[in-house]
Amino acid sequence: METKKKTAKKPTFYSGLGRRKRSVARVWLYEKKGEFIVNSKNIEEIYPSTEDDIAWVKPFHTVGVSHPKSKFSATILVQGGGIKGQLQAIQLGITRALIKLDPANKDSLKKAGLTTRDPREVERKKTSQPKARKKVQYSKR
Repeated sequence: METKKKTAKKPTFYSGLGRRKRSVARVWLYEKKGEFIVNSKNIEEIYPSTEDDIAWVKPFHTVGVSHPKSKFSATILVQGGGIKGQLQAIQLGITRALIKLDPANKDSLKKAGLTTRDPREVERKKTSQPKARKKVQYSKR
């Protein structure tokens, strides 16, 4: 009986999950020229400023890809949080997808500080207090 050799098929996409504050971003990175779509909109529509553009492109620049749209495309789903928290979640998701694409990228991304998840979140407001830490003024008499 003949045995067939299984060839290792290259995956069609590389996924990464990024979180920041209350934002969760799921990133699917494809190795083909195309657009970066965030919640069925182009990424430039949601993040038009230059500072935002620098933030989501930073993982690509770190691994040596100067024009990510000419080499990659991505589908990104983001939920929760605000605009900046979502952007930072996208950045972490892209970083994790690039690490899955080529594990050799991990060293340069780690040196740039892009692999670390920022755990800081807003502290909740407590009952009978005006804010999370602020207390009602003490009255002596």
